[in-house]
Amino acid sequence: MPPRHARILAVVSTALLCLFAPPLAAQAPDPAALWRHVFKRPDTPPAPADNPLTPEAVALGAQLFSDPRLSGTGRHSCASCHRPALAFTDGRRQARALTGEALRRNTPALWNLAWSKQFFWDGRAPSLEAQVRMPIEAADEMGGDWPAILQRFAVDASVVSQFQTAFPGEPPVSETTVVKALASYVRSLVSPPARFDAWIEGDAGALTAEEQRGFHLFTGKAGCMLCHVGWRFTDDRFHDIGLPGKDPGRSAIPDGTPGRMAFKTPSLRDVDRTAPYMHDGSLPTLTAVLRHYTGGFVTRPTLAPHINRRLRLSAREKADLTAFLRTLSSKKAAP
Repeated sequence: MPPRHARILAVVSTALLCLFAPPLAAQAPDPAALWRHVFKRPDTPPAPADNPLTPEAVALGAQLFSDPRLSGTGRHSCASCHRPALAFTDGRRQARALTGEALRRNTPALWNLAWSKQFFWDGRAPSLEAQVRMPIEAADEMGGDWPAILQRFAVDASVVSQFQTAFPGEPPVSETTVVKALASYVRSLVSPPARFDAWIEGDAGALTAEEQRGFHLFTGKAGCMLCHVGWRFTDDRFHDIGLPGKDPGRSAIPDGTPGRMAFKTPSLRDVDRTAPYMHDGSLPTLTAVLRHYTGGFVTRPTLAPHINRRLRLSAREKADLTAFLRTLSSKKAAP
């Protein structure tokens, strides 16, 4: 491992472990206990004060998520691209427009977004409320028209009653309440526990020896944890990882860095169900992803500094790392 990369990895790992060390200061540090803190799952998703997470709002949002009345054609819904069985992706290299033509980017998964601060591959939405609105209004995505959408719902007495229950004291069917309901549903989407969670909580038999070797590669030599950190396995930041192409990514956003083709680090939860990978869907398998990070990337001045330019993994190491990544997928897909 190059000295610079080793230093970066050592600093990050030490910082993470020291962050959780104080409660254990009275005893000798237990690496397993420290890792449990780093990867500990939270109890409930957070929500903003002006849109608290209530069962009624979540239930309404779940219904709207699959309702084609949100689209201009009346034939497309959020679930048309975000399929629960695929961790709310669509299994395609690139999302599809209303016309059926390929859009520019891959459909991202929706797990655990309640803990994010910026949304979409380029981070252009500052909240889930802003995020759920954009595809509805985008002409090449759902092509929705708010007056028409609200009229469709306003004549459905059952839906109006649900809005009144979910948002008492507010105009029952409005852009605001539609957006709040959808955001509440997406905010409620928490990835189911996987075998990794059982292992990190102390079940020594939950992972095989191969998978445990993969974990040590993930947190060590391979340096994956430099971006894929914490229980969601993402730092929620934007990096240029050396993919070819001309998509400007984060650099086209007002507060982005001009000339830096950076994209948001995706979560690795349910990674077995989210292929193909990367913002452009250009890597079809985990094998292809490992090939990219072991010398397959484009080297350019804006390439993220923590990417190990000289990382090489043996066939066994690649197999171990892939085996570990698959432990992050739950046994059952979402309903």
